[in-house]
Amino acid sequence: MQHSDRGAILMALLAAALFGAVVPASRILLFDIGPVTLAGLLYVGAGIGGLIIRRLTNPEGKNESPIRRTDVPWLIGVIAFGSVIGPILCMVGLTTTPASTASLLLNAELAFTTLIAVIGFREPLGKRGICAIIAVVFGGLLLSYDSSGTFGFSTGSILIILACFCWGLDNNFTRVISGKEPAQIVMIKGFVAGIFSVCLGQAIGEPFPSYAIIPAALIIGCLGYGFSIFFVIRAMRVLGSARTGALFATAPFIGLILSLPLPGESPGLSLLLSLPLMAVGAWLIATEQHSHRHIHVAIQHEHRHSHDDGHHIHHSPGMEDVVHAHPHEHEKIVHDHSHTPDLHHFHEHDK
Repeated sequence: MQHSDRGAILMALLAAALFGAVVPASRILLFDIGPVTLAGLLYVGAGIGGLIIRRLTNPEGKNESPIRRTDVPWLIGVIAFGSVIGPILCMVGLTTTPASTASLLLNAELAFTTLIAVIGFREPLGKRGICAIIAVVFGGLLLSYDSSGTFGFSTGSILIILACFCWGLDNNFTRVISGKEPAQIVMIKGFVAGIFSVCLGQAIGEPFPSYAIIPAALIIGCLGYGFSIFFVIRAMRVLGSARTGALFATAPFIGLILSLPLPGESPGLSLLLSLPLMAVGAWLIATEQHSHRHIHVAIQHEHRHSHDDGHHIHHSPGMEDVVHAHPHEHEKIVHDHSHTPDLHHFHEHDK
């Protein structure tokens, strides 16, 4: 495993830890705020988080590639599915679903992310990955089963599963533009979606939250969404959508642990049955290996890089020893090494 792989894995796990705390914290706030308004405030907090990160990591704008015109369609998809539709569905689902159940249902995001990556974006995935998808999907079905419901599935659970599908689209769209500045993506995504959702909440008659709730929601959004999204984007550059999603799938387990002290929260049989299935699914994807002789076609692109990674041998006067970003070209090359679906191994290559 390369050093960059280890760093990306740590970033994905840190993102999972931050995001895992959002569900139980949001469950508490929902007693005093409407779900659409809460989703909006969380993403405004995410925008604030992106602003803080940018000031700390890229104050002069030279270490990362900015958003370009060709990135805008993907960014619109990220905002629409990941920051507006998905969070609203999740928050509405949380109003009738225990936080512990909702936390584990969020593992369905891994299944959707992987399916979309493989089918829609042709990300490589072997037999272990397929087994992982089956395990996670089956675990999600067990978890969403409601014996008291007419059709066996609760409305809240279905809404959360639909939110996971939206986030699956969001993750794959984000992977396409992951070479761009993460903090800038978080800022745009957070502020645009957040302001829209807050206005929508007020338009549909949700009560305006108390001034004690607003700062709490902004802080939760800053850490649980803003910082988390930043680390996810950085991880996607190296690991691709499916692998990052597998590691991020540990977030629901963290949410489950934090949910148990809440009133009315207790692990039932469905939780105990689904937990090992989802854990196995995440482990299978996270440990899958991919190595073969492959061809890198000639390409020109722009992203953060250094000249010691074996793929950036172009000449940049005065920048050879520092991490930087600029448009650069890659010549065609054929070689054989272990790799993940990063920015340089997502194009077509021989198997």
